[in-house]
Amino acid sequence: MKRIKIKKLLEGNEKGKQVKVSGWVRTMRDNKNVAFIALNDGSTINNIQIVTTPEVADEELLKDINTGACISATGTLVESQGKGQAFEVQADSVSILGKADPQKYPLQPKKHSMEFLRSIAHLRPRTNTISAVLRIRHALSFAIHKFFNDKGFYYLHTPIITGSDAEGAGEMFRVTTLDMNNPPKDEDGKINYKEDFFGKETNLTVSGQLEGEVGAMALGEVYTFGPTFRAENSNTTRHLAEFWMVEPEMAFYDLSDNMDLAEEFVKYLISYTLEHCADDMVFLDKRATDADKSKPQNERREMGLLDSMKFVAENNFERLTYTEAIDILLQSKPHKKKKFKYPVEWGIDLQSEHERYLVEKHFKTPVILIDYPKDIKAFYMKLNDDNKTVGAMDVLVPGIGELIGGSQREDNLDKLLGRMQEMNVPEEELWWYLELRKFGSAPHSGFGLGFERMVQFVTGMGNIRDVIPFPRTPQSAEF
Repeated sequence: MKRIKIKKLLEGNEKGKQVKVSGWVRTMRDNKNVAFIALNDGSTINNIQIVTTPEVADEELLKDINTGACISATGTLVESQGKGQAFEVQADSVSILGKADPQKYPLQPKKHSMEFLRSIAHLRPRTNTISAVLRIRHALSFAIHKFFNDKGFYYLHTPIITGSDAEGAGEMFRVTTLDMNNPPKDEDGKINYKEDFFGKETNLTVSGQLEGEVGAMALGEVYTFGPTFRAENSNTTRHLAEFWMVEPEMAFYDLSDNMDLAEEFVKYLISYTLEHCADDMVFLDKRATDADKSKPQNERREMGLLDSMKFVAENNFERLTYTEAIDILLQSKPHKKKKFKYPVEWGIDLQSEHERYLVEKHFKTPVILIDYPKDIKAFYMKLNDDNKTVGAMDVLVPGIGELIGGSQREDNLDKLLGRMQEMNVPEEELWWYLELRKFGSAPHSGFGLGFERMVQFVTGMGNIRDVIPFPRTPQSAEF
């Protein structure tokens, strides 16, 4: 008999039929006459109850049906007489596929801290919270591809190994095949990367944007969705060394077009998740509400997770310039009462506390900021007529701060060269990027969405390490 997923069984279409179900035991309770096994197979956050008797599962078998064990059961799907589930399986047979020693299995039916679960990342997907997050992560991934495909964008695979630093940050992981115990040296005593695999220094990419622009200058509208890497020695709840980025690049888009697309994109992803992950979202909404109860009053959400997502999906984002935002911050109570940790003045790179004030306290809706000072933005952003600001764009959301960063790209060769010289970006490394402006240059724009931040936003998880299966952070690559 072919196994049927629990999600499908709970729809009730198989009622009265013989079914086979397999999964991992969440709990088991029994008496002399009957045993009740809560089983989960990962297809849904909901368990199905297996009801069995001593004739089907004797005492010897039951002692091995512990939390964490993997079993298979066949029987009749019937309406449940108990509370908490609509259907259950009256078992005709039960078999153990894999035992789990109750003295050693770390995921017992009790509340575990997120810190503890990170230490057992190979088992934590079996918890309600992480399994819900991972199902939503899948739904968001699919929605991203569907959104762009339906709009006529082309999915471009940009390189993971690169010879350039797109952001100019310098915090990159080196890729080499050289013997680090005895690397070849040049006449100056420096490592001779000409003898390396690629004949030059190469690194893991921090962004697929520059290569994405190549695609946009031929295919019109493209997007990348892949892993990116940042060797930043940060242990905050907002940073990972390995993370995923979604980066569309569009020919003939100005900054206004870029903002419109970014807002539509975020709303689409939220709406898709609310529609397709209803049970998981209800669970996470309750989890977020329970977590709020232990926080100080001023740190609690004004809306529950579900209500917040619906609000974002249904309302327009506020749009204003960086200069207007600085004025608002300078007039704010936290600034006047010196409650901000970081100072506020024109020219600063806004910190998370500033972004969250604008979103959560002042406007109480997502915000798109534009026209940032050129000195705090990347070389490729289009210079505005004031020669002080660039056509940058950041989308800020509650609880997270910056979710999307983007800009209209500089399409004027001379201006781009000038910015590269100002910021000491080597022209020889990006000769091909400059040639896009020499041969048929066109206005174009794009943005990058940090995928894990999007998952965090939708799920309400407080730490970015809990929305990726295997977080990569300083001193941590165990799994």
